[in-house]
Amino acid sequence: MRVVSLVPSLTEAVAVTVPEVLVGATDWCVHPAGLDVERVGGSKYPDLDRVRTLRPDLVLLNVEENRRADADALTAAGVPVLVTYPRTVPQALDELAGVLAALGVTGEPGWLRDARRAWAAPICAGTARRAVVPVWRRPWVVLGGDTFAGDVLRRLGVVNVYDDDPDRYPRPDLDALRARRPDLVVLPDEPYAFTADDGPDAFPGVPCALVSGRHLTWYGPSLAEAPALLAAQLATPVWPTAPGGPG
Repeated sequence: MRVVSLVPSLTEAVAVTVPEVLVGATDWCVHPAGLDVERVGGSKYPDLDRVRTLRPDLVLLNVEENRRADADALTAAGVPVLVTYPRTVPQALDELAGVLAALGVTGEPGWLRDARRAWAAPICAGTARRAVVPVWRRPWVVLGGDTFAGDVLRRLGVVNVYDDDPDRYPRPDLDALRARRPDLVVLPDEPYAFTADDGPDAFPGVPCALVSGRHLTWYGPSLAEAPALLAAQLATPVWPTAPGGPG
């Protein structure tokens, strides 16, 4: 089998389980380190001609990561595709098992069994904290409802204050974000690379948790260590040291 993955987390899952089938991946597929396969451009705008020249038996896509137009173009060209779209941790674990089964993997690899065990029980039993979860700045974009990352946080005792928003990625201005009066601001390091000096400054007086974007949003081998790592990062927020700027 020849597989091209246009989803970084699925690329990692395939590469650590059945590396011999992976022939192509996006430029953003950076895990595992040293991955040596043909690169086919970005996940939003892949080079479909390059994908086709790799003669894949299957191309892996995701509803959020990739464009419907590219999936349709590949299908029209006779290239089989498998599209994932998990919105909860259990869905992600089951879809990962389905992807691997489609690649001929019999049984579940150790990392997937470890991930199921890691997420089998509630991680946090304390009082839930209300949080805003920016994923971009200038303009501000935040996590909305019905998202995988939102379910990850909920299982760690953090409730996204935009969880009931009809838009999955709302774009409120900074005044609207502050007006929600969150207990916590969760700042991942991807897709926007929030840091202690870039992000917390916009939320004076509110603790800000700097977290791994990969462990918050990727569904793959990183799921096995995500609960412990994210719980530790959420438990050790930083406080803004400078007055909040305009955005």
